[in-house]
Amino acid sequence: MIARLLVEEDSRQPVREILERDSVTNAFITSRLHRWLDSSLSLSKLSGEFWVVEDEGSFEALVYVGANLVPTLCSDQAIDAIVGRLAREMRRSTSITGPASVVLSLWERLEPSWGSARVIRSAQPLLVIDSAPLVEADVDVRAVEPVELSLIFPSAVEMFTQEVGTSPLGIDNGASFRSRLAELILQGRAFARIENGEVLFKAEIGLSTLRAAQIQGVWTQPARRGEGIATSGMATVVLEALKSSDRVSLYVNDFNESALRVYEKVGFTRHGTLASVLF
Repeated sequence: MIARLLVEEDSRQPVREILERDSVTNAFITSRLHRWLDSSLSLSKLSGEFWVVEDEGSFEALVYVGANLVPTLCSDQAIDAIVGRLAREMRRSTSITGPASVVLSLWERLEPSWGSARVIRSAQPLLVIDSAPLVEADVDVRAVEPVELSLIFPSAVEMFTQEVGTSPLGIDNGASFRSRLAELILQGRAFARIENGEVLFKAEIGLSTLRAAQIQGVWTQPARRGEGIATSGMATVVLEALKSSDRVSLYVNDFNESALRVYEKVGFTRHGTLASVLF
């Protein structure tokens, strides 16, 4: 097996088949590739690289290589092919995220050439819901307006820092993080409950495909936690996401018991397990 760049001349059908093996787990790569899959944009116009693992002309797996490194489910032989290519290159990604079995096996083989990770999250439940939430939605949760970006930004920074363990402000003082949040707001995919100029709850639909959407950035004001704000707020965001996707997913750290309880109340069920290696 070899891992090589996906190129414009490659057939789209085997790529679709790999992604459709598990549309929830593969939602990130699907969201990045969909404009190539529908022939509306060339690969050269997409951010990051896409690798295909090939065995005698048959496509076995896909890998997204960009700010994040994201593999699909694949065999040990495919992982060996991916590692063989990655080990010859300098690390470009700030994280590796994907199916736990693949990510942990990949990292075990890659660590000798890439060096130590900052933190390894070995079990992140991947949850999914495909029907109306089990709780009533919060009518006060609404799409964030572009003029409210600065109001939402501090809570987004706080949430990211708590979850990832490092600030998103980084060397560019948060310019790229702020730009991504602004993009989601403009797309109508950022939601919040705001009272008297104060953010009580927020969440974003980070990606959306026909088969699956993924919610991210869930945050509740610390002083108001335990009041059910997150539960009803998530119900609202789920209903919004289901307008354009068959299913809604999210993943969470396994030690975040309070969040897991909220998502269970909303109606999310376990779909699988992801893992993340953070640098």
